[in-house]
Amino acid sequence: MTEPTLDVSILLARWAQGDPDAATELVLHTHPWVLRWVRAHRSHSFSDEDLVQEVYLTMFAKLDRYSPRDGVPFAHWLSRLTVNTCRDVLRAEVRRPRLVGLSAQAGEWLESLTSERDVPIAETHAARELVDVLLAELAPDDRLVLSLLDLQQLSVAEIAQLTGWSNTLVKVRAFRARRRLRTLAERRVREQGS
Repeated sequence: MTEPTLDVSILLARWAQGDPDAATELVLHTHPWVLRWVRAHRSHSFSDEDLVQEVYLTMFAKLDRYSPRDGVPFAHWLSRLTVNTCRDVLRAEVRRPRLVGLSAQAGEWLESLTSERDVPIAETHAARELVDVLLAELAPDDRLVLSLLDLQQLSVAEIAQLTGWSNTLVKVRAFRARRRLRTLAERRVREQGS
């Protein structure tokens, strides 16, 4: 992730001196990419905006701990804080079986996914519905790695940097998460056939 063009260090200095406008500017400046990270996590109990607010509450509570270091921009610090906050929220969610019904079009996508037959590409909304439903059934770390790798299209190295996992661990988790996702899809196909 590249550091946005605004000089964040000036905003941080103004905030430290008690300038309330600096906090507003910092939130407005960082909101688009914080929202992007939050959307990768797909919380059951929080809306995207509620989770963004949770990230900013955590950021302002911990902002005095941030110190600029060479090669570690504020954007990286905030991205990592966002990922960790989202992971904490996901871990706190009660894991219980939640079988959400699928629309007929999403069901067709599910069948094509498990049978490897083609489905009309025009049904992208149904495909997104299916992805959301299947990801929601995964454990938080599985959901995170697949969202970042496959949906956000981050590199293994970027995910490792954000999560604190090694490159090897990212690859292993992605492999296992994809296998679990396929198992969930196959189970849903069997349940639909019953």
